[in-house]
Amino acid sequence: MKVIITTKNFNASDHLKGVIEKKLEKLGKYFSRDIVVNVILSTERGKQKIEATINARGMIFRAEEHASDAYEAVDRIVEKLSSQMSRFKKKLQDKHKDVKDNKGLSFADIPEYEESPEEIRVVKTKKFDLVPMTTEEAIMQMELLQHNFFVFLNMESDRINVVYKRNNDDYGLLETSY
Repeated sequence: MKVIITTKNFNASDHLKGVIEKKLEKLGKYFSRDIVVNVILSTERGKQKIEATINARGMIFRAEEHASDAYEAVDRIVEKLSSQMSRFKKKLQDKHKDVKDNKGLSFADIPEYEESPEEIRVVKTKKFDLVPMTTEEAIMQMELLQHNFFVFLNMESDRINVVYKRNNDDYGLLETSY
């Protein structure tokens, strides 16, 4: 497992980086050696923010924490990621049962989830027509609807995109590729 640490407006000590690598290495037993963990350290609204993302065989595990103490946030990140893996172990096994050479995940090492896993269910389905528009028009439409995301056909790329409102009140754009 390779841990890549990036900082934004954050001065991380070598000790903190070492602690992050050591704690995330504990999750290494769940994955093959070629898995990469991307960690972003930043400061947001006076608190330290840590984001960790693991991409393993198309499955993405992600955790984000805000805390006044970065070391506390690291502990919570590792706990969250471990919990995600335990909670979705059965579903992941079912998804990858036909894969003979499962290089991404090591299911035997993932502990069983202590509580009964919650059933994932869709409670509402909504259909709508995709209207070609620019990203700016989509953001305006999202704001008019008072939603936090909006799906649209990007007239510049002729692809389905999603704009969304981020926690810091900026906007994000998800572009599809096929």
